[in-house]
Amino acid sequence: MKKYIDQMENKDQWTIIAVPSPSWATKVFPELSEKEAVEKLWEAIIKTMRLDQEDPVAAWEEHIANLSDKSNKMNAMNLDYLTYKSANGTDLTVKMQPNHVWLSARETNLRGIDFTANMPTEEVFSMPKRDGVNGVVVSTKPLSLNGQLVENFKITFKDGKAVEVEAEKGLETLNTMLDMDESSRHLGEVALVPFNSPVNQTGLLFYNTLFDENASCHLALGNAYSMNIVNGTNMEEEELKKYGYNTSLTHVDFMFGSKDMEIVGTKKDGTKVVVFKDGRFVI
Repeated sequence: MKKYIDQMENKDQWTIIAVPSPSWATKVFPELSEKEAVEKLWEAIIKTMRLDQEDPVAAWEEHIANLSDKSNKMNAMNLDYLTYKSANGTDLTVKMQPNHVWLSARETNLRGIDFTANMPTEEVFSMPKRDGVNGVVVSTKPLSLNGQLVENFKITFKDGKAVEVEAEKGLETLNTMLDMDESSRHLGEVALVPFNSPVNQTGLLFYNTLFDENASCHLALGNAYSMNIVNGTNMEEEELKKYGYNTSLTHVDFMFGSKDMEIVGTKKDGTKVVVFKDGRFVI
């Protein structure tokens, strides 16, 4: 699949959408009949996709513009690192890759064509430095991984590597993923998502990353995105690695955003900027 995945890194425009199947719907709503579950899942997707708005196209344009504004502000700050803190025990410092780029809903491929890949989407995302992550992160949503749930887990990072993992459920499943290759214990993505996102407001676990990652702030273990480095989509893999690009067979997003999360960015001159307060953007 690699040649296709490489093309998806802004070489071609593409989009991913979701349509309820009976098996997926009954997984999300096990207490309902198959027909009722499919209808209920459609209702949830309609809400997260802003299709319940009076003018869905206008709602999307406004949403995309808002996310672009946030990513532009993050890029203008050119932060050295981010510090995350929540009452549940998350206390994490994420150093950013020196040439990192923050992106959001609307992307532009190498031929200059604008497109929106993920629908729904609530994130502003970028690339952490491979060896620059330290501290503890505590999950706030279950992680659906290879058909299994990993619940109430905590990961300790040292010099970018996940060195200690705890979980109330699914620890073996999580460790299997972490041991997939030498880079799967390192982060490839850091994403900012307001806690009041439409996905989170549904109160559902969708068992689908397209939706679940957009419920709150998340991190991704494993492969990074070349588009999150300045001119990265024009670089070969060996050149990307020189910039600290994390190459892995996996890319697993997990949610750790909370209602009380505070995120503080530190610029290269030491100036501090509050990015998130009470789980939401304040920039």
